[in-house]
Amino acid sequence: MKANNTRKFLEYAYSNFAGNFLGFVIGMASARLVSHFFTTRSIKNLWGLTARKTVVDKQTFNAMEWMISILIGFIVFEIISKWAKKQMDKMLPKYKLTRWLAEPVEEPVEKAVS
Repeated sequence: MKANNTRKFLEYAYSNFAGNFLGFVIGMASARLVSHFFTTRSIKNLWGLTARKTVVDKQTFNAMEWMISILIGFIVFEIISKWAKKQMDKMLPKYKLTRWLAEPVEEPVEKAVS
């Protein structure tokens, strides 16, 4: 029972750490995706007169950055979490030190009294 709980905890910790970290990093990087297609009015583009991108106000731009980063970060988090679980199940039996985490623990079966 103890090995089973330890294995579940390690799977949970690894998948959540990897998923959260990569989801955060990809989500932050995806905020740049918004600036690739949209711009705000500023002195650099003469308040939108010389802009080659679609001009939106600052509040809309910030809202789009937040939505895109949260959406893409969540998708990456879910993909990494599912993928990491499959990879852990495949890789743990390979190594001698972690083999005990992958082996199923047999639970005692109670005898039925008739």
